[in-house]
Amino acid sequence: MQNSVSFRPATVDRLPDIEAVFDDCSGGRNCRCAYWYLPNADYKAGWGEGNRHWFRNLVRQPRPPGVIAYQEGEPAGWCGVAPRAVFDRLRRSKPFAPIDDRVVWSINCFIVRKSFRRQGLSRQLLKHAVEFATTHGAECLEAYPVDPSVASKASELYPGTLSMFLDAGFVEVARRLPSRPVVRLECR
Repeated sequence: MQNSVSFRPATVDRLPDIEAVFDDCSGGRNCRCAYWYLPNADYKAGWGEGNRHWFRNLVRQPRPPGVIAYQEGEPAGWCGVAPRAVFDRLRRSKPFAPIDDRVVWSINCFIVRKSFRRQGLSRQLLKHAVEFATTHGAECLEAYPVDPSVASKASELYPGTLSMFLDAGFVEVARRLPSRPVVRLECR
């Protein structure tokens, strides 16, 4: 699969491709990564079409909100990555409260279309999300993966798995929830 996969910034001209990825996932179809960006009341009120409209505006911003993967030209996966400061949920969260006062970027969401799952695409998306963030000035990346040895639902895996991040060089720096460690990677 690796030879036929390419990765691109999630720019407005790729919106139909990003939407094809989201639409192939029941949670992604309704969430559109609004969970991380919006206050909870706004996120819930927008579930579905409201969040779709909100995401369309987000992707029009100058900095792309993530990366998209293509396999043989077909949209296959998504990874959300941006400066931590833009995520309302992270600003308000006690379990994911800042570790220190460093400026970090956050990787918070992976969606892979059903026909492309179980082929290592999330790990490749992670690699390219790190490259994307570094290219845009990130010095430190942070993520909030699921530890499947503690979590019980496969539907909770959208933030990625702990092993995927550890294998990519991230280090666990905190664990305020049993199944959700905070991991970091120094980029420079």
